[in-house]
Amino acid sequence: MKTFELIAPCHFGLEAVLKREIYDLGYEITKVEDGRVTFEGDAEAICRANIFLRTAERVLLKVGQFHAETFEELFQGIKSIPWEDYIPKDGRFWVAKASSIKSKLFSPSDIQSIVKKAMVERLKGKYHVEWFPESGAEYPLRLFLMKNEVTLGIDASGNSLHKRGYRLMTSKAPVAETLAAALIMLTPWKKDRILVDPFCGSGTFPIEAAMMAANIAPGMNREFKAEGWENLIPHKLWYEGVEEAEDLINRQIKADIQGYDIDKEVVKAARDNARRAGVEELIHFQQRPVDQLNHPKKYGFVICNPPYGERMEEKEALPGLYREIGEAVRRLDSWSAYLLTSYEDTEKCMGRKADKNRKIYNGMLKTYFYQFQGPKPPKRNRRPQSAEEEVDR
Repeated sequence: MKTFELIAPCHFGLEAVLKREIYDLGYEITKVEDGRVTFEGDAEAICRANIFLRTAERVLLKVGQFHAETFEELFQGIKSIPWEDYIPKDGRFWVAKASSIKSKLFSPSDIQSIVKKAMVERLKGKYHVEWFPESGAEYPLRLFLMKNEVTLGIDASGNSLHKRGYRLMTSKAPVAETLAAALIMLTPWKKDRILVDPFCGSGTFPIEAAMMAANIAPGMNREFKAEGWENLIPHKLWYEGVEEAEDLINRQIKADIQGYDIDKEVVKAARDNARRAGVEELIHFQQRPVDQLNHPKKYGFVICNPPYGERMEEKEALPGLYREIGEAVRRLDSWSAYLLTSYEDTEKCMGRKADKNRKIYNGMLKTYFYQFQGPKPPKRNRRPQSAEEEVDR
């Protein structure tokens, strides 16, 4: 089977998490750059990457890379790419997005126009036609210009991979599913440990954690643009990918994952989202303010996206709110807490300096992932003496 170069964009600063995911799927990494990871794979890899990757924004089939400082160089570079190897005569193709950073060519609309024109010129000569019906499968192109280096990829995903299909209603400041999954992966949390989100909103952190615990692939219940690429990917590979995902689900898993929110309607929406994700039985949602955060067990995790105070009236309440978070975490004295927020006095209000701090862009907003680490649980190296003792452990 033919091997391709595939590009997986991700949130800036989380490339290492995505890199580990791709390795775990069995594919070879060829390049890691800011906001994207390039790897090698065949047609099956396009299917599996879309179905299984939790932290990638989309999967692109890389078709070319070259240097261009003028529109003529851009036109000739595009025209030299063997588009006929990827796009059939009836294929619909367009430049869905063009981005330019530190390059001489910077107008997205002009870049899109030149690229489309060059693609048409190439395909007219190869297919010996003057007009394309564009009535077949869709092949949206994404172009990146970085320091005059052009990279092109055909979008195999379509809708961003953060759109798992379970979240119909969102809270005021939702965290994307892909970002939530990546942040959970940055922590030492495992499926046998407690996880609580006291600002759960639409339930993204608890739901993503529950899907990881049950080994539910994030893309198994949605469609992808490349499902129509029958000239490149046999349709049976998509069926086989979903079958593989079905076989890997652990339906017997038990988990202690909880989500709280002060808004009753938001909690109801979170439950509905969890039901659509197939993890309703693994999460306990409850209307509860953060000052009532408590748990009888030790060594749990608080992972949340608390309010940032983007509106003036909310900003005034932030010091008190973050002090309540700090007090709750101190009561849970063996727990770890992980907060994604742009609030600059987080550490002051929490009453301690974060053990680690990572800058993350949540959309266009610069935020920080504050990591307040608790003690590690004792190692379980003693062999249980009875069935009762095994249950107690």
